Amino acid sequence: MTNAPEVAGAPNTAPDDVVVITLPADSAYLSVLRTATAGLAARLNFTIDEIEDLRIAVDEACAMLLPQAVSGADITCEFRLEDGSIRVGVSVLTDDGEEPSRDTFAWTVLAALAGEVDSTVDPDRRVTITLRKHGSGTTR
Repeated sequence: MTNAPEVAGAPNTAPDDVVVITLPADSAYLSVLRTATAGLAARLNFTIDEIEDLRIAVDEACAMLLPQAVSGADITCEFRLEDGSIRVGVSVLTDDGEEPSRDTFAWTVLAALAGEVDSTVDPDRRVTITLRKHGSGTTR
């Protein structure tokens, strides 16, 4: 991580503050991601409600991906702290390489909680759900 100059009233984050966590693709480990999500969002001065929404969104993204995970795979969560927002990419190697359906209730909830949501699949069948949430004190 690099150090950004401090600006009065602004969180001290650089454009390329990135945290990557890799864990076994098992729901027993998701509490680690929820805790990391809350800590990083708090660093950006998100409100308690914004932090909780993001925690639930990351949890929901994982819940959408875990059933597709290859046995013994790891789930990777990349947190990118940007100007007053956080971008979270949750990815796992899957058996089928299918993106989550965007016309489900789960996807609608995810979009409502995170603000911006997208998904991609790479040639190796790694599915990634990307979330981006802005803090209430930021401009978009």
